[in-house]
Amino acid sequence: MITHIEKIKREIEPLRQEIINHKVYSAVKDVDDLKVFMQYHVYAVWDFMSLLKALQNNLTCTSIPWFPVGSADTRYLINEIVVGEESDVDLDGKRTSHFELYLDAMKQCGADTRQIEGFINELQGGKDLKTALTTSGTPLAAREFVEFTFQTIESKKDYLQAAVFTFGREDLIPGMFISIVNEIHEKFPNDISIFKYYIERHIEVDGDHHSNLALKMTANLCDNNEAFWTEATEATIAALKSRIKLWDGVYQQLTNEKNADKSIKSVNGTLA
Repeated sequence: MITHIEKIKREIEPLRQEIINHKVYSAVKDVDDLKVFMQYHVYAVWDFMSLLKALQNNLTCTSIPWFPVGSADTRYLINEIVVGEESDVDLDGKRTSHFELYLDAMKQCGADTRQIEGFINELQGGKDLKTALTTSGTPLAAREFVEFTFQTIESKKDYLQAAVFTFGREDLIPGMFISIVNEIHEKFPNDISIFKYYIERHIEVDGDHHSNLALKMTANLCDNNEAFWTEATEATIAALKSRIKLWDGVYQQLTNEKNADKSIKSVNGTLA
């Protein structure tokens, strides 16, 4: 008998393959290209943490006075994931969140962090999400990606949040991209060692242990409710399409910059 989990996996496989084989990965040729990639991707790292905390808020008691909430098994699953994502270790063994680790990686390689940090500052200053995204100059593709994630958060449906977290936010890092990062690291070890560690840590922790925990959490929340499973599938498909649009935006930015460089070189060559 095919399980609901297997049904979702089958239905989303074409979209997963589209993400795994996206042309954005092969467009990253050097450190400068990686900087552009990171300036978009950091928003996905941040709102992943927001989706995670929404799940923790919904599935456990995070207020005072404390009361037991829901299933103890589900509480364990989400708290276990939160520990790893919010307080992992960096290259030196110091505790840090994956978002903070990613910011460190951006700063090491010289990627521009002004937009993401401006966005965070706007939120901390009391601005609503859309205003903060706009005034901080967040790229359109990243803005739309974050807005989709927060639509899922604002649904208040824990089973939808869990499905999107489990199937739609799994960073599908293809072997090709890992090879590219390794090649860049060989040439510029002092520029992207933190990013290389982030990728390796992500695969080690999120790709195995956390993904299994998330699958169990989603199965627990949807249980035998067919309507929940249908909604979960639809939300997952929408999440994967949102990731494809984000990668399309990164690819377009990389293409535009390369074309601009070619134009400048062509003009300079003509003038010379």
